[in-house]
Amino acid sequence: MDRKQAQARILELRDTLWENSRRYYVDNAPTMSDFDYDHLMRELEDLENEFPDLRTPDSPTQRVGSDLDKGFAQYPHRYPMLSLGNTYNISEIEDFARRAVKELGEEVGFTYSCELKFDGTAICLTYRNGKLFRALTRGDGAVGDDVTANVRMISNIPLSLTGSGWPEEFEIRGEILMPYESFDRLNRERIENEDQPFANPRNAASGSLKLQDPKEVSRRGLMCTLYHIPAQSVSFATHSEALDAALSWGLPVSPERRVVSGIEGIEEYISYWDQHRKFLPFPTDGIVIKINELDFQNALGYTAKSPRWAVAFKFQAEEALTRLVSIDYQVGRTGAVTPVANLSPVQLAGTVVKRATLNNEDFIREMDVRVGDMVKVIKGGEIIPKIIDVDLSKRPSDAVRPVFPTVCPDCGTPLVKEGDEAKWFCPNVDGCPTQIKGKLVHFLGRKAMNVLAGDATVEQMYNLGLVRTPADFYSLDKQKLLMLDGWKDRSAERFLESLAASRSVPFGRVLFALGIRYVGETTAKELARTFGDVDSLAAASLDDLLSVRDVGDVIARSVYEYFRDDHNLKQISRLKEAGLRFTMEEETLPSSEALSGMSIVISGNFSISRDEMKKLIEANGGKNSSSVSGKTSFLLAGTKPGPEKIKKAGDLGIRIVSEEEFMSMIPASPAAEAPSGGDNIVEPTLF
Repeated sequence: MDRKQAQARILELRDTLWENSRRYYVDNAPTMSDFDYDHLMRELEDLENEFPDLRTPDSPTQRVGSDLDKGFAQYPHRYPMLSLGNTYNISEIEDFARRAVKELGEEVGFTYSCELKFDGTAICLTYRNGKLFRALTRGDGAVGDDVTANVRMISNIPLSLTGSGWPEEFEIRGEILMPYESFDRLNRERIENEDQPFANPRNAASGSLKLQDPKEVSRRGLMCTLYHIPAQSVSFATHSEALDAALSWGLPVSPERRVVSGIEGIEEYISYWDQHRKFLPFPTDGIVIKINELDFQNALGYTAKSPRWAVAFKFQAEEALTRLVSIDYQVGRTGAVTPVANLSPVQLAGTVVKRATLNNEDFIREMDVRVGDMVKVIKGGEIIPKIIDVDLSKRPSDAVRPVFPTVCPDCGTPLVKEGDEAKWFCPNVDGCPTQIKGKLVHFLGRKAMNVLAGDATVEQMYNLGLVRTPADFYSLDKQKLLMLDGWKDRSAERFLESLAASRSVPFGRVLFALGIRYVGETTAKELARTFGDVDSLAAASLDDLLSVRDVGDVIARSVYEYFRDDHNLKQISRLKEAGLRFTMEEETLPSSEALSGMSIVISGNFSISRDEMKKLIEANGGKNSSSVSGKTSFLLAGTKPGPEKIKKAGDLGIRIVSEEEFMSMIPASPAAEAPSGGDNIVEPTLF
């Protein structure tokens, strides 16, 4: 694969991974299995390692998925909540153990803490003076949603600690779970009320934790299990000692953990729970292995996203054999046509499976799967499971070989293939209903125009003929909105209020909302900064576009062709008339002596670009410095600051300042009104 091909594939992978991350963390409605997601993430990591100049700070390999919800107050984590590296291969666990021995030294004796990997939603609890003070979701790893009122309704989370010896204030992290019994009861109620049932216990737990009514949370039957205390919060020699202490304080720590001394013990633990997890009353999807000694954890340190002292082994998905009844062909948001198998219902991984993906035409042909076959299905927590094999010994004589459609199943347009693509695509970008609705949903999204509406609302609006393009949203009035099923005055008013607020969304986000292929959040902002307004961008040549930072051939060609399409230009014209911002706002940096005489080092990511942050420092009398020394006034730390700079600042006693604290030190400005990226960060730690 050459560099151009790699760049195109990297952009495609990032788009797919961020979209599925949103569906997993925000919508609680994943459409991809954990296995497939992890496989794509590994492919992206390999490509970025091969072409390191294509790696960017906003890549999914460098950032944690986010479940932030504007319906809740948000607070920074004292220590970032990172994700775990994972594998499905026992040989990679052996590699993990060998690396630990090599880095720590053959003569160093250490142990491993083996624990169940719970399939729920992450939580961080803070206890102050023995009382539950605050509960935060993982959020984006640096900032979390405050769900304290809801967590107080979970029966096995103590509001007050027992025993003695607990610190005046400390954090403990774990998982909120929905036991199978609660999950089944909740779904029975939802079906009786003609509501959409939850796909799996993880989605149900996450959705329940974000309810606005704490009393309803108390009815959901949630439970909590805790598995980690940040080393900075307490003084213990080992991770297991810290959890033993937490258990003595009345906290719900998992009893299934075990400390072992070598790889044999790890493999024995994995083998045991691979067989016995099916008898647990709550969902698990693997095993977590951690270096037990806290000093050795600190010595091994962290990557940008994960600790080097822990790894997760994920179980292979459960399998079931059932009959393939028929095949549907679905067109996706990008126009790709995917075959989906309709199955005889079968119980699998805690839910009844009725449908499974068949990937593409080549997959069907290579597997020789036919309607009527008995097929082997796996389901690792995903909505649409996957067929992995055909039992040819059970093939009926009247099994029918499927014929892949030649036209779009949605709009009837002849399908096309691009180059070596395995998938067929519908090229009717502006006329295919599914593609149109997908673009409308993207336009309204939280990172785009942030309008209060989702898939179901867009579906209704489209079916009633109210919207066909993003500009149509701005022609809606209350009378039209009351045509929507279940909508009352307040629903319509809230939608119109959020629509009106979207007119203030800055140009960079408006550009992202347009849904130009390969143009993500960061690229859209960079294009907006470079060209200043949409007319200049539309007039840009390919060479002009290629001069923009992080824009290569694939993105440049996509942007260039987008602005040569009359339909797109007409829609932009209508959006301009609706009052959307298509010009960068002039930002006047405040001038003051607030930072006079100060030498400041910045590290990490911020809510504004690093260049803009440096300009703010200089505009307020400060001096930017590239390295921490005894002359440094303070280290300005955003999310994911460099560990070496953090360590050196700590060694020299240099003050560490968060973005929020920094913004409070200088006069208010448009840039200074951005949300905080975190608190005073001492050292990253695992959630």
